[in-house]
Amino acid sequence: MLTKFESKSARVKGLAFHPVRPWVCASLHNGVIQLWDYRVGTVIDRFEEHDGPVRGVDFHLQEPLIVSGGDDYKIKVWDYKLRRCLFTLLGHLDYIRTVQFHPNATQFPWILSASDDQTLRLWDFQRRTCLSVLTGHNHYVMCAAFHPSEDLIVSASLDQTVRVWDTTGLRKKQMGEPAAVDPMRGHPGASSAAMNVQAELFGTNDVVVKYVLEGHDRGVNWASFHPTLPLLASAADDRQVKLWRMSETKAWEVDTLRGHANNVSCCLFHPKHDLVISNSEDRSIRVWDVSKRVGVQTFRREGDRFWILAAHRNQNLLAAGHDSGMIVFKLERERPASAHGPTGKLYYVRGRELFLHDYSRGQPGVSGVDVPIASLRRVGQQAQTDGIGSAPRYLSYNQHNPSEGNILVCSDVDGGTYELITFSLSNASGSVTDGKRGSCLGPAVFLGRNRFAVLDRHQRQIVIKNLNNETTKRVQPPVPNVDALLEGGASGRIILRAEDRAILFEVQSRRVLGELAAPKIKNVIWSPDGSKVAILCKYGVVIANRQLEQLCSISDNVRIKSGCWDVSPTGGTSSELFIYTTLHHVKYCLPSGDTGTIRTLDAPLYAMRAVKDQLFCLDREARARIISIDSTEARFKLALANKKYGQVMHMVKNSKLCGRAIVAYLQSKGFPEVALHFVRDPKTRFRLALACGDIEAAMESAFALEQQSESERDIWGELGSEALRQGNHQVVEMSYQRTKDFDRLSFLYLITGDTEKLRKMLKISNMRGDIMGRYHNALLLGDAAERVAVLETSGNLPLAFICASIHGLTDDADRIKIAIETNKGDIETLTKRVDQAVGATDRSGGRLLQPPTPIFRADNWPTLEVQKTTLQDLSAAEPEEQAEEAAAAANVGGGVDAWDEGDDFGDTGAGPSGVAAAADDLDFGDDDAWDDDLGDLGDDFGASENAEEVDEMAGLADLGDDDGFQMPVAGRPPAGCWATNSSHAADHVAAGGTSSALQLLNRQIAASDFAVVKESMLGCYLGAMMSVPGVPGSGAMQMPLLRNDASGHPGNDSLPRMYLALKDLVAGIRNGYRFFQTGKFNDSRNAFQDILTKIPFAVTKGRQEESEVKEMLAICREYITAIRIKGAMAEAASNPVRATELSAYFTHCDLQPVHLLLALRSAMGTAFKHKNYIVAASFARRLLELPDMSSERNADLRNKAMKVRQKSEQMARNEHELNYDETKTFQIDCKKFAPIYPGTPSEQCSYCGSSYADADMKNKICVTCNFCTVGIQTLGLVTG
Repeated sequence: MLTKFESKSARVKGLAFHPVRPWVCASLHNGVIQLWDYRVGTVIDRFEEHDGPVRGVDFHLQEPLIVSGGDDYKIKVWDYKLRRCLFTLLGHLDYIRTVQFHPNATQFPWILSASDDQTLRLWDFQRRTCLSVLTGHNHYVMCAAFHPSEDLIVSASLDQTVRVWDTTGLRKKQMGEPAAVDPMRGHPGASSAAMNVQAELFGTNDVVVKYVLEGHDRGVNWASFHPTLPLLASAADDRQVKLWRMSETKAWEVDTLRGHANNVSCCLFHPKHDLVISNSEDRSIRVWDVSKRVGVQTFRREGDRFWILAAHRNQNLLAAGHDSGMIVFKLERERPASAHGPTGKLYYVRGRELFLHDYSRGQPGVSGVDVPIASLRRVGQQAQTDGIGSAPRYLSYNQHNPSEGNILVCSDVDGGTYELITFSLSNASGSVTDGKRGSCLGPAVFLGRNRFAVLDRHQRQIVIKNLNNETTKRVQPPVPNVDALLEGGASGRIILRAEDRAILFEVQSRRVLGELAAPKIKNVIWSPDGSKVAILCKYGVVIANRQLEQLCSISDNVRIKSGCWDVSPTGGTSSELFIYTTLHHVKYCLPSGDTGTIRTLDAPLYAMRAVKDQLFCLDREARARIISIDSTEARFKLALANKKYGQVMHMVKNSKLCGRAIVAYLQSKGFPEVALHFVRDPKTRFRLALACGDIEAAMESAFALEQQSESERDIWGELGSEALRQGNHQVVEMSYQRTKDFDRLSFLYLITGDTEKLRKMLKISNMRGDIMGRYHNALLLGDAAERVAVLETSGNLPLAFICASIHGLTDDADRIKIAIETNKGDIETLTKRVDQAVGATDRSGGRLLQPPTPIFRADNWPTLEVQKTTLQDLSAAEPEEQAEEAAAAANVGGGVDAWDEGDDFGDTGAGPSGVAAAADDLDFGDDDAWDDDLGDLGDDFGASENAEEVDEMAGLADLGDDDGFQMPVAGRPPAGCWATNSSHAADHVAAGGTSSALQLLNRQIAASDFAVVKESMLGCYLGAMMSVPGVPGSGAMQMPLLRNDASGHPGNDSLPRMYLALKDLVAGIRNGYRFFQTGKFNDSRNAFQDILTKIPFAVTKGRQEESEVKEMLAICREYITAIRIKGAMAEAASNPVRATELSAYFTHCDLQPVHLLLALRSAMGTAFKHKNYIVAASFARRLLELPDMSSERNADLRNKAMKVRQKSEQMARNEHELNYDETKTFQIDCKKFAPIYPGTPSEQCSYCGSSYADADMKNKICVTCNFCTVGIQTLGLVTG
């Protein structure tokens, strides 16, 4: 048994695997249902509404549903996405033992339940009704199950019988097929009431008993069908497991499997192998071979009785529930045993055959050719069966012997065995020598050309043997507790695995060469050149050098399955890039410690070889497969780590590197200038440009962010700080102007000596009424009169008098003196202070401050030089040895010396491959300049070589006036081409074909009120032409603007340039979002209405833009509907029923999560206020499930929602009857604001898709878009 997961909990009574996800559902004896992720080992969810033990549970195969049945006589159906119970089925009168969805639940929405009330019941979970009651058992029914593919049900009961039921009649009845008339029931038209009473008391004969199997001596606990064969297995309290075979008319016992020592609780057939698995209260799980009918394996558990078994439908996974939890396990490992041979060869085992897979003989789409080597014999106690655990687990190939092939095949049978197989390398499937076997612990490894080492499982010694299987030496390991030998990477070396350590050991000298810690080591993989080794652990990879010195270590959350080194001959990744696989991903690891994910996997694969963008793998059936991988990110990081900057820039220009992870990686490694080349987001570009000191790029991003209404002040402030650091005062000036930082701007003008702008700052401060600003600017300018005026205006007359007196402004001083005396001020004290200041000869005296004279008057100061690295300047980046492909191609001809500069044009050895390589690397240009001298092969073929030369210019003299003027052929006007080349209305409008454009809009989207789109049509017409002034005296020339002239004039295929771009629509959507967020609903509606009128005139460039435009259309429709509902809510505030309904509909509009949070908050408050507690609890639950609710910003709202949910769940009633059912999906009637449930007839707008239940809306204008007709079937929106 290979345990994959184990849980600790109360007694597990029911188990079910999810068909796709790595989930297992366990129902416990304490009434809790747990949903586990067995891959990670965590509880995903818990469901706790049952009262008492829950004995049965099952997953729906397609929908997110779980069904459970318990001792409270209830069957509950849960939605694990909504995390709540949808409904409860009542009808059983005693404990419910098992529940199961029909295997074909999309066609038959049935649930089968078995109960201690001695009946089985079939339920329709869509209509929530009981279809049939199956009676016949006279004791508890312990188990019931559907057949995987036929109309059969099996049930097991404590009345010692197993019954097989035929559901054909019920199927025909449900599918509407005519059922045969039963002579015992009379005419089909009998009283339905009598039939219902009969069905309730005695059961119906829609389901009839086909077989009754009797053979057990005590009560039967379980019965199950074989997935494909007509077989049954049953388990009973008589400690036996019985096998039964069925035919069309009868069923009989085939054999009895004995071995359990207590009641057998459960049994089932393995979904992929010919095995039966059973568990018992004797604390054991037993595996039986169906064909040989013998026991294969027994797994025991101390202290816990087993109760239930479950098998995964698609994987080799089993689960067993016991007294203290459950285990998820496999019967054996599914990893195929494999080993790398010489270059391009792989040896592996499939079934009982050893194969050689030759990669060198592969073709496109085929990884290689399989060559059978030998058949492996079964060994050990299970040699007579195809039992579990007897398959080979390890292969080891002798890389040290070039003359013949040696393979060691190791398995875990009987504690560990090995077999030595020898064969010829030239004829692999020819002479094969085997039969040299022995016992060992773990894998055996080759030490040299003719010797190998095994680990003695008793004494834990290293035993050295020759190829005749003779022991030549025994070596004591340097440490105790060695449990495996692994490849050492060189002759005479091995790696010892001891607990959580790996030890590199040299056998001959008995020295320890290296040691490192690595938990739960599984395997080691050496690089092709032997310089590095990857140690695969259970949850990580450790990469070390050949002396076992650790280079890096990574960890993962899921188990590592396999790994291989890149062996690409070019590109610099060989022995540097390690690729490994997990359960669902292919990932990479570099010796520098960098990791990443390459791609996902649908099923586990085992990596064997990586060459460029191809990964060669083995699947679990040991079939060779090739998958494509994109290792661009890994090669990029590797080139960056190795400082191959030319290769880095080549990949930046030619590869699609993107994503926040790459940007963050480059920033962390100190290369923001590289990320700057492929980042398009303005905010990210701005940060990167500041990080690498690129002021120009930062300015571009700042202007773009300014248009997006980002926080302008912070952006320009940061840009100004960086520009000031570099000394670029012109950018600093612009930044201060944008942020309106007048004080800093004045000081900047002072230190740059720009007195003109400093005077303008004085005027600006005067206009703003900024007293301090005026004074500072006057002080910096040395303008004493202005300072006196500022002081006088602000009421500081004494200071104004002192200032005027000191600076000789006599007239101003006299005027201020009179004002001070009028106000009864002390003028004598002021006069004394002025005299002291004027008469002082030291620094305390008054001086007139003048602005400094600038020394340097150029446009800008000498700025701090920011070095542009090779990485930053793409044009300077020389592609250093653009990979080694070009070098490899050049070396084909023997290098530079192979080109002889003399006249000897003999064979230089450049064969076909050299010519091909040269043709790839050299651009020969067009061949039009090469004249082939053939001329016109017409009637004069074979003319004389001495023919007279013809004077081509002689005819010019003969041109007279009588020849007439030849008019050039008239071309087509651009507008005429536009209407012909396109079926888009915008192109017709641009061409002036308004009538045809309106017809197209009417046919495509049923547009009828064209006044709404008048502005967009004018934009299309005016934006497609430009007016160029002509020479004096002539009119302006009209020139068309084309959108498909990037590579040259398109001629008659020309199309007009559009005035609308996708970014304009995106900006409009963002405006609508912003208005909606701030509660400006009218402005938001106008913004979305404007986008609706522009979308028909937007031309897209590809499928992605087309899908984005259609997504914008849906966004506009949803937000306009939501805003109209919001307005109706305000009008219906006095009506509690209508207000609650409208608030509920408001939450079903497809809004952004941040806006949905606002809608749910409003709806929760409205419903709670009007005492509609059921819907209030629903809104609170939905609100708490939003991802934004986990942030600290919404802590108060989260607490409030939890309180509302708790209070509403206590009240659990609606005060009013509402036209709202949250369990059903519906569309909103855009006129009446009422739900339109599936199946209800409705009309749709051909353009925006708004729905209307009222048939009177047909052929009327849509109230959402306001210009298209409702109910007309059209082609739909044309975008390109």
